Amino acid sequence: MLGIDLIEGEYDVENWLEAVRGLEHEPEKGSRCSVCFDRRFEISAKKASELGESTFTSTLLTSPKKSLKQLQTAGDALAKQEGIAFVAPDYRKASGTQEQNILAKEDALYRQDYCGCMFGLNIQRDQQEKLADELFVPLSGQIQPESIEERIEMYKKRWELEEKEIPHKIIKQRFLNWRLSMGLLRVRKEVIPAHFLPYSTLKGEYTRGKIEYNIGEVHHMNRDEVRFITRKYYNEVAGTNYNTVTELIYNPPTFDKELELRARLGATSYDISIILVVEEIPTNKIEILCQSKTYSDVKEVLIEL
Repeated sequence: MLGIDLIEGEYDVENWLEAVRGLEHEPEKGSRCSVCFDRRFEISAKKASELGESTFTSTLLTSPKKSLKQLQTAGDALAKQEGIAFVAPDYRKASGTQEQNILAKEDALYRQDYCGCMFGLNIQRDQQEKLADELFVPLSGQIQPESIEERIEMYKKRWELEEKEIPHKIIKQRFLNWRLSMGLLRVRKEVIPAHFLPYSTLKGEYTRGKIEYNIGEVHHMNRDEVRFITRKYYNEVAGTNYNTVTELIYNPPTFDKELELRARLGATSYDISIILVVEEIPTNKIEILCQSKTYSDVKEVLIEL
């Protein structure tokens, strides 16, 4: 679109983690940032020199969360090693940050509100009293609401619409988000494969009980509004063909399809009770550990006009 070549560097996360070891709790603009800048700019400066360029710069200069002095110091030192110059204008002065926001909004550009550092993100989200859900990737690979993966898919779709010149708009939508960090079912102290449907939530993290009654194929536990269905019934309602619960756990349908399944099972739009899929309905004592969180969130939605 802009006629600028993109050279994607190696995602060298293991060496980066080793380089910042011991600095995980450093604040923004602290020592961890200096180490990170040195590593990033060293690679950028070498690539610029290799390409025969006389200067290089960084998009981090636009961020109000970064120290201009730190960036300038790191950039100048590494530019000197390569015999080139580091260009470091202050994009933030004279309402520059506000102007960036206006331009990004006009062109519906995605603006990440953190630099990409997982430790910086955790600190920032703690200060905001928000979950750092950008760091959650389920073992199943299922794309979660307002995840990085969902954003990538949305912007790919937006690119397709632009190429086809189809009118569209990106709007923001407030919704109830959910993440499951751990779920476990034990029957008579034996761990049993169980699939937790999206929005399965407990008041605490642990409950125990037994199946008290069933309404059709949905079996209800005597505590904490927990429900069970079998894999066979899941397949019937969802139109799937899973051979085992383990297969379902590691390769579930899309998030939206499982929300539709919750609705077909009689769950209302506001129902966040646990619904578990098992091979057979347990007849003995049940223990459930569920570490999940529901929270108000905002996501971008692509609308065709």
